[in-house]
Amino acid sequence: MWRRCLISGTVFWLAAAAPASAFMAYVSNEKGNTVSVIDTDSWTVTKTIKVGQRPRGIEFSRDGKFVMVAVGDDDTIQVIDAKKQEVVDTLPSGPDPELFTQDAAGKIMYVANENDNTVTVIDLEKRARIGDVQVGVEPEGMTISPDGKILINTSETTNMAHFIDTSTRQIVANVLVDARPRFAEFKHDGSELWISSEIGGTVSIVDPVKHVVTGKVTFNIPGLRSEAIQPVGIGMTKDDKTAFVALGPANRIAVVDAVNHKVTKYLLVGQRVWHMAFTPDEKYLLVTNGVSNDVSVIDVAAQKVIKTVQVGELPWGVTIAPQ
Repeated sequence: MWRRCLISGTVFWLAAAAPASAFMAYVSNEKGNTVSVIDTDSWTVTKTIKVGQRPRGIEFSRDGKFVMVAVGDDDTIQVIDAKKQEVVDTLPSGPDPELFTQDAAGKIMYVANENDNTVTVIDLEKRARIGDVQVGVEPEGMTISPDGKILINTSETTNMAHFIDTSTRQIVANVLVDARPRFAEFKHDGSELWISSEIGGTVSIVDPVKHVVTGKVTFNIPGLRSEAIQPVGIGMTKDDKTAFVALGPANRIAVVDAVNHKVTKYLLVGQRVWHMAFTPDEKYLLVTNGVSNDVSVIDVAAQKVIKTVQVGELPWGVTIAPQ
């Protein structure tokens, strides 16, 4: 689009600012048994999708056509057509699926099943369960290395990160971390693995080659007891310079210098902050607040909360893809 500008009798044609790209965010509401759809242009909920019992882990398919959500009490993964915005299929899993991840091609899904201490392997093209990996007690966190060779699962009760070879589906290493590890996130360059420990109150930095903890991120918020600071979700910027960590009942997001592993700022958000997702342009970070039933919107560059969007009951996970 162009607009005309008149200066001292001379007409100039200038390119008009293009409208900001709108993305659709899908939020799983654990107690509401729904998924809220948020338009990031208007910052409004445009649709509420009824799903199964206790939806938690949620993620777009790699091609952006589907949203997959783990419905724990139904022991399955439901598939939402992103265009129709309705449930169109289910995928098999073990009992009480919580978090999952996919390979880069979007052909294989790995699901943490909390109640039977396994990771289920699903062929997404065949919609079939093709294997299981026995892991520690209460598996939850799931991520895959940037090169696709190593799958990470964290087990809450065993307090370990399990390194699984994706070609053999065998555990090749176990790393002990602090109490109740909930989430795992690789740096994009693969140099570090970050693991949040909810009860331990830390984020462990793990060398993914040597399989050792090389450092920890600690948190200190004046006026709050240490027990109230419970790290869960982690988001890493694409340049690997800044990490955002959800601190649960502390009602804050910690902004962390990902190079020196030091907290630089705390952002006050809603109550009981859980998980998060960046918009694809990394302009915004959306975080789910489980007790206040809303989503906080963070301006990533300004490191500032700019908006709150009311969603369903007990929002837990969030995923975002282009509209």
